[in-house]
Amino acid sequence: MKGMVPASKLPTRVSVYEVSPRDGLQNESAQVATHAKVRLVDALVDAGISRIEVGSFVAPKWVPQMADADEVCRMIDRRPDVIYAGLCPNARGLERALAAKVDEIAVFVSASETHNSKNVNKTIAQTLKAFEPVIGPAVEHGLRVRGYVSTMWGCPYEGDVDPKRGLELAKHLLGAGCYQVSLGDTIGVGTPVQTQEILDLFTADLPVEQIALHLHDTRGTALANVFVGLQAGIATFDASVAGLGGCPYAPGAAGNLATEDLVYTLHGMGIETGIDLDKLWQAGQVAEAIVGRELPGKVHRAGVRSLAK
Repeated sequence: MKGMVPASKLPTRVSVYEVSPRDGLQNESAQVATHAKVRLVDALVDAGISRIEVGSFVAPKWVPQMADADEVCRMIDRRPDVIYAGLCPNARGLERALAAKVDEIAVFVSASETHNSKNVNKTIAQTLKAFEPVIGPAVEHGLRVRGYVSTMWGCPYEGDVDPKRGLELAKHLLGAGCYQVSLGDTIGVGTPVQTQEILDLFTADLPVEQIALHLHDTRGTALANVFVGLQAGIATFDASVAGLGGCPYAPGAAGNLATEDLVYTLHGMGIETGIDLDKLWQAGQVAEAIVGRELPGKVHRAGVRSLAK
């Protein structure tokens, strides 16, 4: 397969983009207290997480769990070496994000027209239009902007999605000013061969450093897909501590790739992350405590085993 690199040339360091305070909590039915969210963010940062999505600046009526994003940003114990980010879909969201003094924002669009419509009540074209007063002005204010392209591996409504549609969206976002685009396996259906095909397509057209992967573990394939990504030179992966954040289309199933599982695997391969796995495991305990149920991450449930040789 083209796009592969020898194991000896895998990335020596990976950047973990932590999404649990936003993607992990946004679908929780019971409201999580603001101070509990702050506790989680601070625990993750204490573990060495240096890129973290702390909330979403969307209309509270659409995502009630994120209504206090502004307050969370005010209350967290900020560190100068950490990038605090927020999801920001429109101009009003950007106003809130600037007031909250985040370092970075993210915008999102689906590669599936049906999913995009059901997710944000807009066509893909309308969504991209709505980004015009967001991406450019954010960059002008000194914020970095990250893009998400979801349902790259499949859509719950349309089934298979042509990855060329996702590539065109990624190129649009990068051309508009995003520094990186994260490709999402939103419903966790991706397999390694499919992942390789997607990455062959993307890396033939885009610099690898502008590509990140947001992989779900709904069917247990996330880490296998991570390895394919590493072989393709991908060095940024999104994850959620303890696997917080299930898949809304598969009730009870695992959703987000657990950060501990990712970090355990990377460290076992000799790849640096700058993250303390023991402290990360403790942050997972915080996440479990604030949602009040057992979370699905494998390392979270089994415990941290020493990797010392």
